[in-house]
Amino acid sequence: MAYDLITMGRIGVDLYPLQTGVPLPQVTSFGKFLGGSATNVAVAAARLGRQTAVITRTGDDPFGAYLHEALKGFGVDDRWVTPVRGLPTPVTFCEVFPPDDFPLYFYRQPKAPDLEIDAHELDLDAIRDARIFWITGTGLSEEPSRTATLAALAHRAKSGTTVFDLDWRPMFWSDDISGSRRGPSAARPFYAEALKHTTVAVGNLDEVEVATGVREPHAAARALLDAGVEVAVVKQGPKGVLAVNSKGEQAEVPPLPVNVLNGLGAGDAFGGSLCHGLLEGWDLEKIMRHANAAGAIVASRLECSSAMPTPDEIEAALAAGAVK
Repeated sequence: MAYDLITMGRIGVDLYPLQTGVPLPQVTSFGKFLGGSATNVAVAAARLGRQTAVITRTGDDPFGAYLHEALKGFGVDDRWVTPVRGLPTPVTFCEVFPPDDFPLYFYRQPKAPDLEIDAHELDLDAIRDARIFWITGTGLSEEPSRTATLAALAHRAKSGTTVFDLDWRPMFWSDDISGSRRGPSAARPFYAEALKHTTVAVGNLDEVEVATGVREPHAAARALLDAGVEVAVVKQGPKGVLAVNSKGEQAEVPPLPVNVLNGLGAGDAFGGSLCHGLLEGWDLEKIMRHANAAGAIVASRLECSSAMPTPDEIEAALAAGAVK
């Protein structure tokens, strides 16, 4: 079976406070949710009717069992989600201070199982045959995940659509021995190698700067196209999103008005809708409008994975001109 979308990367348990505007030391109750950017993108696309799967790893523990149950509940194939003995399933806490402050606290020590994805265990034929294959910058941050990610990209060789979520998380880029942080210059060679095998690159201003060394949105988009991608998507925050393709077409779409409750997960909803629009063959502007609406809907809700919108919800938001 050829999947509409296979994602590869991070998974974990999100523990989000059920009280907003309260510092974490004073929070007394939490909600438990499926999390991890690549996993959330698969969930978002599944909510839009797509056949999706995720390649990742969990701990061999009760939280790992929960993630399998959650994936199946969302209709995401979990056949390539395997346990790693001796490493706990990652847990992520956040604080919720609307409209624009959502600190994250990652518990991924001594090492996250999703960074133990091994190239020798990949189903390379399934990766090649998927209509869209999605990888992330975090997957390049450590071995053996880095080699596995690049091997998957090389085998796929731009068959179908290959999306690189630039996903710059500096806290994940640390020296394996000293624990010291490595900056964008350490990541850029691996980003450059991944871009050679990529047809679509998507990231915010910080992420495109890591990938290209350029921050100005139009210049960064051109740099991504020069690196070999066919579509460059640059998220500009309050200014909306810019998309440019190798045919010279361009779309710059403002954000959809929304009362933000929790901005976390909005980018993953954007990604799932982006994949859906690409599969539908929509033009750039329509893809960006629907992806913006999907992200806005999730930003208006507390959770991430279980907040991913349906097609009807996206259409209703677009018709209203805002998320209500």
